[in-house]
Amino acid sequence: MQDLAVEGSQGRHVGWAAPIYKQTLDDYRALDNILAPIVTRRSGTEMRLEIYGGGTIEFWSLDKPDSIRGKRYHRFIVNEAGFVPNLMDVRNYIITPTLIDFQGDDYYAGTPKGMNGFFNLYNNQADDWAHWQMSSYNNPFIPKSELDSLKELMPERAFQQEIMAQFVEDGGGVFRHVRNASTLQPAEPVKDMQYLIGVDWGRSNDSTVFSVIDVTNKRQVIMDRMQDTDYASQRIRLKALAEKYNNAHIIAEANSMGQPNIEALQSMGCYVTAFTTTNATKAHIIQGLELAFERGQIELLNNEYQITELMAYQSEKLPSGLIRYGSPEGLHDDTVMALALAWSGVDVPAANKLVDFV
Repeated sequence: MQDLAVEGSQGRHVGWAAPIYKQTLDDYRALDNILAPIVTRRSGTEMRLEIYGGGTIEFWSLDKPDSIRGKRYHRFIVNEAGFVPNLMDVRNYIITPTLIDFQGDDYYAGTPKGMNGFFNLYNNQADDWAHWQMSSYNNPFIPKSELDSLKELMPERAFQQEIMAQFVEDGGGVFRHVRNASTLQPAEPVKDMQYLIGVDWGRSNDSTVFSVIDVTNKRQVIMDRMQDTDYASQRIRLKALAEKYNNAHIIAEANSMGQPNIEALQSMGCYVTAFTTTNATKAHIIQGLELAFERGQIELLNNEYQITELMAYQSEKLPSGLIRYGSPEGLHDDTVMALALAWSGVDVPAANKLVDFV
């Protein structure tokens, strides 16, 4: 924080980014609070702080990195870099050009999340590149006894990643062998082949994802991910996708806006199965997908958004003894849920126990 204060007081311009908007907003509010004595103007709408001395800090969400193009900075900082899909491309083609005018520098911080772009940056061998790696035991504000107790509660891989800051193959989450399984390119439909489409609905904060699986070969053949798209347009796109893939059977989440969308799709002639998400039903389909990874049964598209979400996906043991699954706070699991729904239909008898045919 002291460095940011110095940068601002010297009239320098800083870019700050996080993987998604919510994290960016949290960072903006935290820095605004810390730097308040030297902030001369703030704009929550523009996500911008002006600092005494003429400097600025501008905040960006890396789920839409193209909005950064054309900016000029003396320094660019990325927080939670391990969660940024396509980090190397974002750095090389978007962030680095913003630093050319001032011969600026860039910083990347966060918790490791498998052998992804953050891992590649950490191991960059350039002469002017430096890196640091510290575990939570280096934090003077966390009692060592609290960290020791987590060894009994967390899987070893998760402890090594989250507490010891180690780059662990496949991350410390639920799914292993994610990158090994994610090698495919999108494929066109094959005549007489059966396909399933898993649907996770979203509107503005979350994405809507359609994930299509070839039932016979157990391969993901295409994924359609969209944001800020009205439901009517989403339904039209889904109907067209289902028709293209041999009138594919759709398994769609029924919670919230799901049920009205399902009913509308049925009236459009689509074959839809409604899935009601509870902690128990969610655990069942996630565990089924986890087992598919362990057995090497599933092949996926080489899609960095999906890879990042799968590798970050985590589990938590509740006081009741049940397991709760979800993405880390501030991140999304839209591609994970769409994939898990589609995969649940591959094992039809198991899927029928958990879904309501409507």
